[in-house]
Amino acid sequence: MCLSNEVFINPFTDFGFKRIFGEEESKPFLISFLNDLLPIKDKIKSITFQNTEQFGASPEDRKAIFDLYCVDESGRDFIVELQRAEQRFFIDRALYYTTFPIQTQASRGVWNFELKPIYFIGILNFEVNEFKNDDNYIHYCQIMDIDKKSIVSEKLNFIYIEIPKFKKTKEELSKHLEWWLYYLRDLNELTEIPKEIEGDIIEDAFKRAEFLKLSSQEQHNYHINLKHFRDWVNTLDTALWKGEQKGKKEGIKEGEKQAKIEIARNLLDILDIETISLKTGLSVEEIQNLQNIS
Repeated sequence: MCLSNEVFINPFTDFGFKRIFGEEESKPFLISFLNDLLPIKDKIKSITFQNTEQFGASPEDRKAIFDLYCVDESGRDFIVELQRAEQRFFIDRALYYTTFPIQTQASRGVWNFELKPIYFIGILNFEVNEFKNDDNYIHYCQIMDIDKKSIVSEKLNFIYIEIPKFKKTKEELSKHLEWWLYYLRDLNELTEIPKEIEGDIIEDAFKRAEFLKLSSQEQHNYHINLKHFRDWVNTLDTALWKGEQKGKKEGIKEGEKQAKIEIARNLLDILDIETISLKTGLSVEEIQNLQNIS
């Protein structure tokens, strides 16, 4: 059995996020979170998990791998992405990802181009550059007429949650959604379940995340995943530091480029090339060249 000082698993690891929100036993937690978060009249009653690996219309098209992808009982699509480290083109990535459920809806039989609503939810452990002058920690985005300031379509919905901007203490929490955000932000640092949520579904989510409730194999898998997570964080920190040092000598732009290259080089043994490309902004070709050099 793996030993750990943690009481609760880290939700920002792939293992932790999937256990809390992405398994059959976790569906009630995901439904509760989405119903709290989304401004929808008809609340979600049930969801069906879909294949998280999505392919384009032809072999030449790129593929996408979602963290979570599900459809509710009325046919609405939900993509939930957890992003640990800053990604320069994350807004673009969200747009790209929504093209896959659009294609899926087109293949569900006779189709007159009417879309069921699609929701992209990004849970981000960094601040998005496009929202840098906005103190709000949740951003709801749709297609709108700029001149009239009116919504053109409610079918494409993008919700971005910037966890670092969520500053509330436990004593300041007043909404159920805020408790979910507190859960995501502080879970790994807490040592006990807050008494304030006794009898609430979030209490069950805490119990789901207890390290000692994992089987021996699950504890082992979690520690392997946690190691990758820590390697990822350390790689980013080191690469950014090196980029800053290079930036002082060679200019900020060149330093940023070198930081991305350093990140990609250190991730070659951990992630596939397309994922590295998405996370660094480097092209697939640039990363393949790094792989050949290595």
